[in-house]
Amino acid sequence: MTLRTLDTDESFCMEITRVHSTTYTVPVDLPGSDELDDTIVFVTVETDEGISGYGETGYLYPEATASFINEQIAPEIRGRNPLETERIWDHLYRELNPRAQTGTWSTAVSAVDIALWDIKGKHYDQPVWRLLGGASETIPVYHTIGRAIRDEQQLADLASDLVSDGATRVKVVVGKGEWATPRIDAARVTAVRDAVGDEIGLSMDANYLYSVDEALELCNRLESVSIDWFEEPVYGNDASLLADLRRRTQVPIGAGQNEGHRFRHRELIENDAVDVSMPNVCFTGGFTEATKVAGMAAAFNRRLVHGGGWPYQNMHLYAGLAAGQLVEFHDIVWEVANKIYESPPQPSDGSITLPEEPGLGLVPDWDELRPYEDE
Repeated sequence: MTLRTLDTDESFCMEITRVHSTTYTVPVDLPGSDELDDTIVFVTVETDEGISGYGETGYLYPEATASFINEQIAPEIRGRNPLETERIWDHLYRELNPRAQTGTWSTAVSAVDIALWDIKGKHYDQPVWRLLGGASETIPVYHTIGRAIRDEQQLADLASDLVSDGATRVKVVVGKGEWATPRIDAARVTAVRDAVGDEIGLSMDANYLYSVDEALELCNRLESVSIDWFEEPVYGNDASLLADLRRRTQVPIGAGQNEGHRFRHRELIENDAVDVSMPNVCFTGGFTEATKVAGMAAAFNRRLVHGGGWPYQNMHLYAGLAAGQLVEFHDIVWEVANKIYESPPQPSDGSITLPEEPGLGLVPDWDELRPYEDE
């Protein structure tokens, strides 16, 4: 029997020549708030074929993340083939993280892995969402008011404005602010529900800030209000506490956006701690690791919903996979992205259409970025 061999294609021997990460603190101006800012970590990976990829991550120790990329990851991957994303991810894991820590390692690898997939898409002249599986060219979205707004009427008005602009699902922050209590938050969430009506999806996010008893009290106070999910309700994303809360309430529980590695996500799923699995490619470990988390969620029949911002990267994961359901447009992070990229796609009438441009389809606006570079 004669075995067929593939001809060697020199294009498959592309090499990484430079990896560079920088932090930027970008101001944003949103209705109902004084000027805010958000610090991002932006990564550029260059190759000997002239193809560059761009990755991004954010608020978790940005200076340490950028330094780790420049001083530890860059020397490990220079000279490697950027198309071999699984091989590179595994190499970085074995060489730089043999004890499976998360934190800075996961955020740094996330940004680099995203940039490598951007290169892969540009090399093959395909968008990342199609390389990941191409399940759908559109994906439903939800809009998050990610600020601790105490005034019920102001919060309700902001939610109503989103709905008037085409939003079909809204999420509000609870547990945040010195004034936050389950009673106050219940009144705030109820005000939003009354303002937007029963046909609009409504969820809430406590950013780990409540105890299990406080989270349960809030759920009980909202028994008559339809809530799609309660996101990261308790301290530390503690799997046992989440499971306890999930057993005691009818409100679906979601978590996972800030968890690095598939192992933490496995803990949440195996402990029956979540109804909704929420990997974020900018924190979980890039597309390479997030697809593994998505596979676990699908195998255990958990909903797969994006949380944690960075929609223009995450929409590729959630549209690429058949299990993907929703992409978050968080007001602060969305505004940052709209400032630093040239004409990114925008959601419309409750969904977003994925770009056909190769890679992520994102072009950095360097003139906008440079003034915000941190010294």
